[in-house]
Amino acid sequence: MDSMPATGYRYLVTLPNVRGGNAIIDGTRIGVHDVVGLIVNGSSVDDVVRSFPDLTRAQVYECLAYYEDHRAKIGTLIARQMNPEL
Repeated sequence: MDSMPATGYRYLVTLPNVRGGNAIIDGTRIGVHDVVGLIVNGSSVDDVVRSFPDLTRAQVYECLAYYEDHRAKIGTLIARQMNPEL
């Protein structure tokens, strides 16, 4: 994926036509909310890396940092993912 970072985070980008323009891990279609959703539902960082073998621990931790800075937005995306009727 030829992307341009737009988030101020090393590993995260937003692309208008990918995943609804929400933050994703650069070079993937994995959303920050996908990673954080696993963590808030009990997965460890190591579990996430096992679930997404192409990710590094640094990328997972950066997703968590992004979540800390954007809790409301990411929380809403996680809630929608868990309950699509929302």
